Amino acid sequence: MELLNSLQWRYATKKYNNTVKVAEDKVMQIIEAARMAPTSSGLQPFEMILIKNQELKEKLVPVVMNQSQIKDSSHVLVFAAWDAYTEERIDAVFKNVETIRELTPGSTDDYKASIKGNFNSLTKDQQFQHAARQAYIAFGMAIAAAAELRVDASPMEGFYNDQLDEVLGLDKKGLKSVTILALGERDHENDWLLPMKKVRFALEDILTVIE
Repeated sequence: MELLNSLQWRYATKKYNNTVKVAEDKVMQIIEAARMAPTSSGLQPFEMILIKNQELKEKLVPVVMNQSQIKDSSHVLVFAAWDAYTEERIDAVFKNVETIRELTPGSTDDYKASIKGNFNSLTKDQQFQHAARQAYIAFGMAIAAAAELRVDASPMEGFYNDQLDEVLGLDKKGLKSVTILALGERDHENDWLLPMKKVRFALEDILTVIE
């Protein structure tokens, strides 16, 4: 299985060669993999922000607790989840479903109403936490896709979410940042993690089989 070989190859890159830019077609394939990720009820309650601007990447360094990957990487991909499941957002999802599947307008109304009822029973923070978990599924797909394409990646959660939201204007769009994926090419000479062995628990330590 080639994916397993790719996952063995990848690691959380700590130092990038800042002179190398990832080909745009590879970046878009990674984004497409994230777009195709499964989400609860097909809601896709997240957006992605692709940052290529060097000045902005450098501005974000203190926001990500001075991690150099953000400025040295080729591209930065921010995953931001909906702050809430509003009726307007859910209506838009199912209008898109009916359009793409060429369904009779209103044919999804019963299912749509049940979903609205489920989310209305949750607090706004609970709704965001649910949406954030969907964003993480796409995030994982992006990491795997990058590995398949032999694009180095740094999954990043160590940042000040509120500050990032403000800098990118996410708060004005009803979005909250969840996680970041920096993309680039590893610095073969200066990345301290590169020569180290990959560490994972043994299969028998994390797998329970019920027959």
